[in-house]
Amino acid sequence: MEDEAALRRVLERVLARQGYRVLAAASAETAYELLASEHADAVLLDVQLPTMSGLALYLALIHRHPALVGRIAIMSGDAESEQVRAWLQQNPCTVLKKPFDLRAIVEWARELLGASDRRTGNG
Repeated sequence: MEDEAALRRVLERVLARQGYRVLAAASAETAYELLASEHADAVLLDVQLPTMSGLALYLALIHRHPALVGRIAIMSGDAESEQVRAWLQQNPCTVLKKPFDLRAIVEWARELLGASDRRTGNG
């Protein structure tokens, strides 16, 4: 879930080309509602979202869908901030630091979902 439309579209295209079904949302609220009705095998969140932080959304998602623990990555341009570091101590998850190489996103998906999940998996 990425708030910047251009980056969100690029991520969608890159992952779709790798064979993954991609669900995208521009806000935490939209993502939360979408994931109430759609199954996701993995979630990629931006820390900075318009009205709710990606960190708060992470907690809401794993509360609703405990199976997502270990299957959520957060993207952050400020992964070294005290707030993010403190949060990660309590909620360990994959962090993809911005700016990132798109290959890092693909590799994260490939490692997490494996080649066999591409056609049926949702991300």
